[in-house]
Amino acid sequence: MLYQLYETQRALMSPFSEFASASAKLYSHPLSPFTHTPLAQRISAGLDLMHRLAKEYEKPEFGIRGVDVDGVEVAVQELVPVNKPFCRLLRFKRYTDDVRVLEKMKTQPTVLVVAPLSGHHSTLLRDTVRQLLKEHKVYITDWTDARMVPLEVGPFHLDDYIAYVQEFIRHIGPEVHVISVCQPTVPVLAAISLMASKGEITPRSMTMMGGPIDARKSPTAVNNLAMNKSHSWFENNVIYRVPTNFPGAGRAVYPGFLQHTGFVAMNPDRHLSSHYDYFLDLVRGDDDSAESHRQFYDEYNAVLDMPAEYYLDTIKTVFQDFALVNGTWDVEGQLVRPQDIQGTALLTVEGELDDISGAGQTRAAHELCSGIPSAHQYHYDAIGAGHYGIFSGRRWREKVYPVVKDFILKYDAAAERPAHSSEGAARKTRAKKTS
Repeated sequence: MLYQLYETQRALMSPFSEFASASAKLYSHPLSPFTHTPLAQRISAGLDLMHRLAKEYEKPEFGIRGVDVDGVEVAVQELVPVNKPFCRLLRFKRYTDDVRVLEKMKTQPTVLVVAPLSGHHSTLLRDTVRQLLKEHKVYITDWTDARMVPLEVGPFHLDDYIAYVQEFIRHIGPEVHVISVCQPTVPVLAAISLMASKGEITPRSMTMMGGPIDARKSPTAVNNLAMNKSHSWFENNVIYRVPTNFPGAGRAVYPGFLQHTGFVAMNPDRHLSSHYDYFLDLVRGDDDSAESHRQFYDEYNAVLDMPAEYYLDTIKTVFQDFALVNGTWDVEGQLVRPQDIQGTALLTVEGELDDISGAGQTRAAHELCSGIPSAHQYHYDAIGAGHYGIFSGRRWREKVYPVVKDFILKYDAAAERPAHSSEGAARKTRAKKTS
């Protein structure tokens, strides 16, 4: 019933939002006589803010049309080599007529970025992809909003998520380097572990960033909610059916608007201050700061529904049973054994100020992956970075990315795979080896 009430409220607010937008332009357009009335800028700014608070936010585009590669601007096109009901595998194909740059791009490492399925769209990693494209061939998982998937397609469990990741790795090939950001660190580690246990060739490297490998360490508010409420509480209080106005009508989901409410509730003062600053920027005519605010919240406010089965599986497996670290995780009759991974190098990244995945949660992967020689295990602490700072923004570009880039380059050659080499860490001065 809550979902239906939310959709009714959204439908009622839509005309108001459009009216506020039109009125804001009426008080700001240079040809409008209302622009020259007293307090016109403040009225326009207030109406613009009301429009943004009331509007519906659709899934944004990646919008990456080109990228600089070795000083040359190359074109970028999105391709879909694999299309599954709950996820598309996107490839960002680069094109150029410059023969020198083309030859260089052919030899660059191939990266699969596994984006979170935790409320936001994969476009949240736009900055991650854009930076990687400068020196890598890039694929990313583009998860589908569950309310857009017809009920007859069937359920989607955490085990299905793992199967998707494995299928994407196999499609790209053994030369791939996998980067998982936040939530997918756990299923990605499980996927690669299961491949190793079956004797399959595993990726050349795996980079795990800000994820709850062991949520018992330095638990955050997010962890505490998942750990302190019973499984039945989540079933009865946060799972709803998709309304009839969507293709996935009747599907049980964890609605994106609930996840968004939780995100905002973690730092309400910060969001309130940000919106007030946006109002002041509009009044002052600071278009650059106002546009920066719009870009952030266009992404932050665009959320998706998660399949109920997947969400509940994740709560139980990761945050209540701690099945991965306890060695009790069974996927289709096979135990998840990270210790079976041998031929894949490991880098973990944590943000010093991460309030979603606490200190030590991602680093816990090293103890689990005991089959990887210690010389091929690395950890990097991003000083001053919060959760989003480790994969987006200035700290990602200036601090984290150079470490990730050097790590991937180190293990891109087949001869550098852990099973064949015991060389030390790349960029030793920045990425500390984990004992």
